Amino acid sequence: MPIPQRGPLPGTRGEYFRVVDPATGETFDEAPDQRPEELDAVVGRAHESWRGWRADPAARTGALLAAADAVEAAGADLAPLLTREQGKPLAESYAEVARTAARLRYFAELTAPEPQPIADGRPLRSEVRWRSLGPVAAIVPWNFPLQLASAKIAPALAAGNTVVLKPSPCTPLATRLLGTVMSAALPADVLTIVTGREPLGARLASHPGIRHVTFTGSVPIGRAVAEGAAASLARVTLELGGNDAAILLDDVNVERIADRLFWAAFRNCGQVCMAVKRVYAPARLYSRVVEALAQRAKAVVVGAGLDPGTRLGPVVNASQLAGVEHRTGRALADGARVAAGGHRLDRPGYFFAPTILAAVPAHSQVVTEEQFGPVLPVLPYRSLDEAVDAANGTCFGLGGSVWATDLDRAEAVADRLECGTVWINHHAELSLAQPFAGIKASGVGVAGGPWGLYGNLRPFVVHRPEEV
Repeated sequence: MPIPQRGPLPGTRGEYFRVVDPATGETFDEAPDQRPEELDAVVGRAHESWRGWRADPAARTGALLAAADAVEAAGADLAPLLTREQGKPLAESYAEVARTAARLRYFAELTAPEPQPIADGRPLRSEVRWRSLGPVAAIVPWNFPLQLASAKIAPALAAGNTVVLKPSPCTPLATRLLGTVMSAALPADVLTIVTGREPLGARLASHPGIRHVTFTGSVPIGRAVAEGAAASLARVTLELGGNDAAILLDDVNVERIADRLFWAAFRNCGQVCMAVKRVYAPARLYSRVVEALAQRAKAVVVGAGLDPGTRLGPVVNASQLAGVEHRTGRALADGARVAAGGHRLDRPGYFFAPTILAAVPAHSQVVTEEQFGPVLPVLPYRSLDEAVDAANGTCFGLGGSVWATDLDRAEAVADRLECGTVWINHHAELSLAQPFAGIKASGVGVAGGPWGLYGNLRPFVVHRPEEV
C-alpha cells in the first residue's frame, strides 16, 4: 500500500510541523498541524457517525475484522515508517504491527455483555443493558504509537463508540497511515486521526462533545488531561507510566535470568512504561548481577533501527536524550558507579550508551523517578523486607517482578508489591485477555480484556411492570 500523499486534512489550513528521524536527528517528513478550533467539526462528525455505528454489533465485528486484515497486509509500509520516526529496530516495528492487528481481532470477537435481569423482589421486570458512550478521545504517546492506538481504538469501536485519536507530534506518520488503512474498512468518521502540536491535545481532552478520554503518557500531562475532561464530566482512563522494580531473591540463578532481565529493562531503548526501571539484588549476589547486566549492555549492538544488525535504537528525540543524560549525571554526582555505558554516543542522532549503574543511592533521581531510557540502576539489599519497602516506596504502582528459583516463595513476595501487575521470572509480558491497570500515580481505570470493553460502556436499566 503506498503511503498517502501529503495534503491538508478536511478542515485544516494546510499547515505542517516537522517529523525528525531519531537515528539522524534530521527532518525527513512533515505532518498536518491541525488547530484546536478545527476539532468542533471533527467531533461533530464523530457524533453523527456514532448513531449508525452503535446500532449494529454484527456490522462492527465484520468491520473490525476487515480492519485487522488490512493492517496486517500493510505491515511492509507501516513498520519501516514507524522505525523511521520512532527509532526502534525494524523487527520490533513489525511485531508492533502484528500486535495492533491481533488486538483489533480480539476485541472484534469479544462477546458483548448480554442484558442481565435484576431479581429484587418487586413486581417489576428489571433488566440491565449496556450502551456505548459516544465519541471517545484517544491520546497516544510516541513509544508504541500503533500498539497503544489499537489498545484504545479496538475496545472503543467494539463497544459501539466512535474515536478521535491524536498521536504524539514525535510519531504522527505511522498513526496517520494506520488510520488510512483502517478507515478503508470502517464507515466514514467512525475513526478520525488528528495530528498537531499543543494545545490540540488539551482541547481534545476538554471538548464538550467527547464522552470518554483515554490517555497514555506522563503523570503531569495525565493530571492536565483529567482536569480538562472534568469540564464536561467525561469519563477518563489514564495510564501514566511506572517505575517498576525487579526484586531478585537469594536463590536466583543469575546467569539463567540475566538475558530476560536485561531485555525487560532495555527493550525499545528502555522507553516502555512497564519496563524494569530498578533492580534490587541480595547483597551476596550483587556483584554478579551487576557484572552480568553490564556484560550484556557492553555487547548489545546499538544503531539505526533500519540496520539489520541493530538490537537497540536511539531514544526518540533531543529532549528525551537530554533527560536521560541529566538523570545519569545526577546519579554519578550522588556517588553512583558506571558499570557500563554512562554517556552519549559520538554519532549523529539521539543515541545513549546502554548504561548499568551500581552503588546508586536510594534517593537518587534515577531511582525515585522514571528515567524512560537505556539506564538501569542496580541496588543491593540485606533483608527482603528492605527490598519490598524500597520497591513500594515511590509514587508509582504500575508493575513489578520477582525473580527466584522457589516459585512459591516468589509468589508470596509478589503479593506484597503495591502495583497493578506482578510477573515472576519475567516482566512486561501482557496477554490481550488480561486487565492492565496501575495504582497510585500510575493511573486510573482499566485497559485490556473484557475490562477494557466494559470501560467503554455504561449500564442502562429498563423497568417494566409484569402487567398493565
